[in-house]
Amino acid sequence: MTAGQIQRDGRLHKIEFGSERIDCFVRFGQRNRLRISVHPDLRVTVDAPAGKSLEDVLARVKRRAGWIVKQRTFFKQFMPRLPEKRYVSGETFYYLGRQYRLKVVQNSGGSVKLIGRFIWVHTPNRHERRIVKRLVQRWYREHAVAAFERRLDICHETAKRYGISRPLIRLRRMTRRWGSSNGRKVILLNTELVKAPIHCIDYVIMHEMCHLKITDHSRGFYRLLSLCMSDWERRKARLEQFGF
Repeated sequence: MTAGQIQRDGRLHKIEFGSERIDCFVRFGQRNRLRISVHPDLRVTVDAPAGKSLEDVLARVKRRAGWIVKQRTFFKQFMPRLPEKRYVSGETFYYLGRQYRLKVVQNSGGSVKLIGRFIWVHTPNRHERRIVKRLVQRWYREHAVAAFERRLDICHETAKRYGISRPLIRLRRMTRRWGSSNGRKVILLNTELVKAPIHCIDYVIMHEMCHLKITDHSRGFYRLLSLCMSDWERRKARLEQFGF
């Protein structure tokens, strides 16, 4: 592949702005105007007319660097908040939007159970926080798989009316986003999302399923999302307010 082909297919470039470094993905295509977009996951994309030189495009991005930094600062306040947990008895944890207390009990087992308003952790050494953490995170992941599959089935009943195929789900613990999609019938969900209320989980799943049909955040995307989930803005606002 030639350098010109790489440029037109899109590639990552770096812009320095004071102490900030802005990574932007530049794509050239059949369009009349240059468009700079800052996405909620902090990505910066630049769509430029095919006839523009890369130097002109990057100069324009640099002139808008102040605005880009301001937009990213705005979106950062809505990022998943993942404070460091100590994994000791009495600490608060969330599951499907409800609050639970951790109870660490020392015995010969190694298990986690949800009983009443408590998450009970049985471990040979309750002072080994590393082991308690591993047990709790494994429990969350197992329950996230089951919960997300159930919610995907429910959401897809609506989405399939608009030609959206049922995707596969993959899980990953992320710090900057709740979910993403690769456009190939797979959506990636943050394991931490299982802590949020069910209606917020449904919003993220529906949002990512709509991206399987429309990859950008264009008006067409939001029209499709509104058809699939008319109250998505309320759900999104709740998710942004939800703190772990």
